[in-house]
Amino acid sequence: MPSRDFKRTDRIGAELRRELGMLVHAAVRDHGLPSVSVSDVEITRDLDWATVWVTALIPEQGLPAVKALNEISYEIRHSLAKSGIRMRRMPELKFKYDDSVDKGERIESLLREQGRDLPPADDTHD
Repeated sequence: MPSRDFKRTDRIGAELRRELGMLVHAAVRDHGLPSVSVSDVEITRDLDWATVWVTALIPEQGLPAVKALNEISYEIRHSLAKSGIRMRRMPELKFKYDDSVDKGERIESLLREQGRDLPPADDTHD
């Protein structure tokens, strides 16, 4: 029998991520929020809570957008329950800002700056 590395919470999280991506996009448009996108959804084992990680196009607008999303999380949860995902009870939603993209860009810019300070590489080793 094949191993079951893909847990039930992972499957549900992937489904919620797809659906929440569309719902968050609609909420951004309808409520005039800064542009954000859903990067991941983590669900507790008992399926009571879902942490929704979002990234922002403009990093400075990420935290205000997360605060606004948490304020309308009940509305988003209600829309999620009507969306066709079949669950006995829809998990409570908690939005958090995913700063991994910002950190990656910062590291990349530091490496580019460091590369300018280095002498050109000598490719003549044989």
